[in-house]
Amino acid sequence: MNMQSTLDAILADGVARGAAPGVMALVADGDGLLYEGSAGERLMGSGVAMTTDTVIWIASMTKALTSVAAVQCVERGLLDLDAPAAQVLPEIGRLGVLTGFDADGRPLTRAPRRPITLRHLLSHTSGCSYEIWNPEMQQVQAALGIPGIIGCQLKALELPLASDPGERWEYGMGIDWAGHMVEAVSGLSLEAYMRLHLWQPLGMDHTGFHITPEMRRRLAGVHLRGEDGAFTPLPFEITQEPEFHMGGGALYSTIGDYARFMRMVLNLGQLDGERVLKPETVATHLMLNQLGNARVRPLCAAIPLTADAEFFPGLRKSWSLAFQINEEVAPTGRAAGSLSWAGLANSFFWIDPHTHIAGLLATQTFPFADARVMDLLHDYEKAVYAALAG
Repeated sequence: MNMQSTLDAILADGVARGAAPGVMALVADGDGLLYEGSAGERLMGSGVAMTTDTVIWIASMTKALTSVAAVQCVERGLLDLDAPAAQVLPEIGRLGVLTGFDADGRPLTRAPRRPITLRHLLSHTSGCSYEIWNPEMQQVQAALGIPGIIGCQLKALELPLASDPGERWEYGMGIDWAGHMVEAVSGLSLEAYMRLHLWQPLGMDHTGFHITPEMRRRLAGVHLRGEDGAFTPLPFEITQEPEFHMGGGALYSTIGDYARFMRMVLNLGQLDGERVLKPETVATHLMLNQLGNARVRPLCAAIPLTADAEFFPGLRKSWSLAFQINEEVAPTGRAAGSLSWAGLANSFFWIDPHTHIAGLLATQTFPFADARVMDLLHDYEKAVYAALAG
């Protein structure tokens, strides 16, 4: 079978086996799409097919776009990777490192050993964390009345640090702070900045923090797998009246739009004659490890919306200023030095500069890292490389 029929069959089988009510996927190279397909329904029971132009919440796939926006500001001399971020955002300098809790359950903090920098924020070494993978941060939220980041309230950014800046990889809301830095130095909202400097140049016409009426007509529903293994629709939508644009995870988009972003990375900063980053910036800031000797750690679930999560357990993984990097060849065939990440509603992408391809598979389901979805992703990616080799 050719790539189209092989991958179509894998998606259809995934839906039939209960991986998700609907799924879509693509493969691209620097010149265009090599594969695009979908299976199942946008909303289970609706009879409306999941199509490749369906709009989805891309969640933490947003982070790579925000990171690129920040790196653009570095290129233009508006931001400094290694200066204290508090020079741009004084409030980030007020974050302390959590050391424990007093007898009344109130958090105890101390001053960090060094100031947070933009490099720390973009590489997830700032000490910022997420409560969904850190139970101590849930205790802080309960004690101080701090909301979860998903509500896009400014108070959510008041969580203390889980570790000193520069000490270890700790996944969290550092990219939200980086988005604020972009706003501060550009004088634009993050949405306005991205539209002007990323979405318009790259032809990403169906991407935004706000769901337009045209996007809503193609919007997929979100689903939750219950303890019995069955899915039910879950009323879920990122607030359309946010206090801030959550650069860490609030974008809605299509797989076709995201493919244009991935192709820009493959092409070292340009797409269809529009350049958004210098080639040397992509090669150094986006494709090289920024963690030193630290490594990406497994994410241990602290809420039911996610399972424990780690991509390619046992493989060494680092982080650039925008992506996770697998430092060894993956069992699917993904080359060492490839870039990747994911979104909380089980959307996944990878960019392989060695093979010069990019892939994406997306559902709209919880919990994140659900075993059946991960099996589907593995089968899909393995089939992509087998088709390319054959």
